[in-house]
Amino acid sequence: MKKEVERKFLVRSDEWRPLAVQSKKIRQAYLDFCPRLTVRVRREDDKGFLTLKSASEDGGLTRHEWEKEIDPAEADLLIDRMSRGHVIEKTRYLVPWEGKIIEVDEFRSPRPGLVVAEIEFDSPEEARDFNALPPWLGREVTGDPVYRNVYMAQHG
Repeated sequence: MKKEVERKFLVRSDEWRPLAVQSKKIRQAYLDFCPRLTVRVRREDDKGFLTLKSASEDGGLTRHEWEKEIDPAEADLLIDRMSRGHVIEKTRYLVPWEGKIIEVDEFRSPRPGLVVAEIEFDSPEEARDFNALPPWLGREVTGDPVYRNVYMAQHG
């Protein structure tokens, strides 16, 4: 099981678009909403994934994550027949920046027009010390539950 360490930001401009090197369509939903664990199923282009994530104990910076690739048709079936709440649809763009890959998510549902960016790190220390942020990033929302995918799935 890996430990996910990431910071999340609102995106304030489209300056990132010409820097994107890849994009993928994502459709995801949650099979359960437990306070200590989320169970997510995702369809990412031609792949499917089942993911378990623990609750964060440090304000949203780190969580434990277990993920398995599953058959894409099974992922679709789980999303369509067993998910709870809103289905999340977004396009994820990969943007290289200062030795990192920034994942920029542009939402189509349930919050059309919302654009957030996540940067993953190897450790909490690296995350706290990383200050080479691009000018197109806005306010940091790492610990704000309103910008978590699971919150959007529950509340829209």
